[in-house]
Amino acid sequence: MVSIIVGQVLAVSALAVVGLMVQRALRIELTLACLLVGFVAGLGIEFTSFDTGIRASNLHDLVFFVILPVLIFEAAWELKPALLKKWLLPILLMATLGVLTCTFIAAGLIYAGIGHAEGFPWIAALITGAILAATDPVAVIAQLRAAKVSADLTTIFEGESLFNDATAVVLFSIVIGLATNSVDAAGDSYFAYFFMVAVGGLVFGTVSGLVVSAVLLLIGSSVASRFILVFSAFASFYVAEHLMHISGILAVMMTAIVTRVMLREVQASVTEGIAGTWEWLGTYFNSVLFAIMGLVVTLAMFRDQWLAMLIAIGAAVVARVVGVGVSCLLARPLSEPVSLPWQGLLVWGGLRGAIAIALVLSLPTSLPYWWTIQSMVFGVVLFSLLVQGTSNSYLITKVVGVSPATSEPD
Repeated sequence: MVSIIVGQVLAVSALAVVGLMVQRALRIELTLACLLVGFVAGLGIEFTSFDTGIRASNLHDLVFFVILPVLIFEAAWELKPALLKKWLLPILLMATLGVLTCTFIAAGLIYAGIGHAEGFPWIAALITGAILAATDPVAVIAQLRAAKVSADLTTIFEGESLFNDATAVVLFSIVIGLATNSVDAAGDSYFAYFFMVAVGGLVFGTVSGLVVSAVLLLIGSSVASRFILVFSAFASFYVAEHLMHISGILAVMMTAIVTRVMLREVQASVTEGIAGTWEWLGTYFNSVLFAIMGLVVTLAMFRDQWLAMLIAIGAAVVARVVGVGVSCLLARPLSEPVSLPWQGLLVWGGLRGAIAIALVLSLPTSLPYWWTIQSMVFGVVLFSLLVQGTSNSYLITKVVGVSPATSEPD
């Protein structure tokens, strides 16, 4: 049994390696290259007896207990504490009010567009909206750094994506629980349940970060620190999600942020080289996720669900515009304003990627509408990669050098 699992892991990892070579040869984004390799491999698997081991029943645990902790911890570790503090209010508004707005607007447009309540009920539209609220601007961050834009803009992108991913995952978990009758909440208690899960994750993550920081300072070894930090990512998620039944994603996020802040004065000696560790782990899991997406994408999706995909793409863009716009408008009186050009980049650069794929791959197949949701999310992800991702560099060149103060209209 173990040998079979190892073989399956190696096979999917091999697809990620081939994706790296395809990226190098075709000079395209790594995620797109891995998606392409996975899709081609998926077409060939039907002619062989090889079993990839990919099942909806095992993808949920793989995604939530292995992949998401690494992706979230890596993103949180990269944030610059000083700049995060400067832009915290608009980031938090976009990650809370913005995510909720984006979720319900996308859900409403999708539900109205598909228009058959029995086959695609409101709860299905709500699940889709929650998944599409999660952004993953990895490619855009690379473009921003290559264009040498303001570190403030990069921090807003990174911080908003990180916090909104965490909120979207919590919201997704609650909605899935309602759809499968595994969440015992009703009426006004939905908000209370969301609040309890979210605040519990934040508090536990803060405590976890303080404990991890103390352990790292006590040991004082940069080599040991790499292992301890990777362990803390998995442990904080597991304890929060499995034992305490609170948000593991928020726990991981706060563990990383608090640890980074506490160790900022001794970072050179205690956490030397950890950035490289998170970089390769993030690259590996991102590549594997997109390779898996390629494996499960079928031509039948585009033949049978093309209209639903188009509806989801339009709904995702409109919802993102409203979510970002409303959040930045409300943050303006109490924080440094986010300029209209920057808001435009946040809207168009809010790509759907690894987190959206991770969530949709974890959908229970017991839900009769799971394939429709998966098709729509895959359609939006492909639109993000092929249209938004490729056109963002042009938009960035138009915004380079524009400051948040001088670009804001009177």
